[in-house]
Amino acid sequence: MTIDRSAEQPFVRYRALLDAHHAALDAGWSDDAFVDLVLRLDDAVDTVEGRGFRRTPLVAAPALADATGAEAVWVKDDTGNVAGSHKARHLFGVLLHLAVSGDPGDDGPLAIASCGNAALAAGVVARARGRPLRVFVPTWADPGILGRLEDLDAAIEVCERRAGESGDPAYLRFIEAVENGATPFSVQGTMTPTTIDGGRTLGWEAAEQLADREVGGRVRVFLQIGGGAMATAVIDALTGAVERGWLDLDPVYHPVQTEACAPLARAWDRAMDAAGADDPAAVDPATIDELAEAFAAEPGRFMEPWEPVGDSAATGILDDVAYDWVPVVEATLRSGGRPVVVPEGVVGTAHRLGRERTGIDAGPTGTAGLAGLLALDTPDPALLFFTGRT
Repeated sequence: MTIDRSAEQPFVRYRALLDAHHAALDAGWSDDAFVDLVLRLDDAVDTVEGRGFRRTPLVAAPALADATGAEAVWVKDDTGNVAGSHKARHLFGVLLHLAVSGDPGDDGPLAIASCGNAALAAGVVARARGRPLRVFVPTWADPGILGRLEDLDAAIEVCERRAGESGDPAYLRFIEAVENGATPFSVQGTMTPTTIDGGRTLGWEAAEQLADREVGGRVRVFLQIGGGAMATAVIDALTGAVERGWLDLDPVYHPVQTEACAPLARAWDRAMDAAGADDPAAVDPATIDELAEAFAAEPGRFMEPWEPVGDSAATGILDDVAYDWVPVVEATLRSGGRPVVVPEGVVGTAHRLGRERTGIDAGPTGTAGLAGLLALDTPDPALLFFTGRT
């Protein structure tokens, strides 16, 4: 499969790799018809947001390398993307799948549970398609975000915890809405599997840009984890890029969470206990295969809601469950990496350093991967994803 290097629109540039494109061709579409769909929807997004989807930069950050002691630091800056984060990539991919499957664009509401960037992205993309959107939010959702959602004509539903229930109330109400006929429009791959497809454009871009700069060898990849869809998508994309020979990279993955909420790190600890190991390097491939089978057969043995969720400036990664945890934990194990749980003080330091040393207007959630690099304190080259603007 080839890259359309003439295209700056990522869903056109990498269309031959998209599951949505494969589905379209299998349904009898031509390549030109798929490109036309992408461009029409992109124009509609531009009308709503004032920008469509374009490739975002990968920048060398020598000042961050100096501050962290890493040999080199590369930052994929997605803050200039639609709605200010990578979340819109996921949801545009979902929209493509809906359109290819014959969805006319007016069949009932879409639904999402989110308090931040994902909700904004959903609001923009749903408005571009002309679909009503129900957004389930926690009681502490940012008033500024709620105001923007109102401007986008989203139906906002504030969710309080009901007596005796456990887990995120907003997510629970979202599940109920889907059971009652709403179409899931989320960045959780467990509920909206097609959300991973569009998110992979972020990883393919990074892979192509790293190859253009002849970056190779061992690179530690820090991925902030909320629900885990971004990490799942990036890992899948980088793995595929290496397998296809785009670049000669040996990625070592480090999922990053805060002390306020770290369900993936706890699942990792339980997996290591099951493996009878303290060091991931001591876990052989056969044992990882056995663990992967156990993850699928008994997910609740490893992943359960984090309660109570604490406070953090990185509000976008306070999901009480890392929904797409299985591929992230498995890939992290196979790479020889490990999760990093960062104290709140390091979250703040990373936010300040990230903005000062790169000039990128990223929020604390967007710079959380840098917090992981600071906490791990490694001299190896690092790849970061600044994925949400302030």
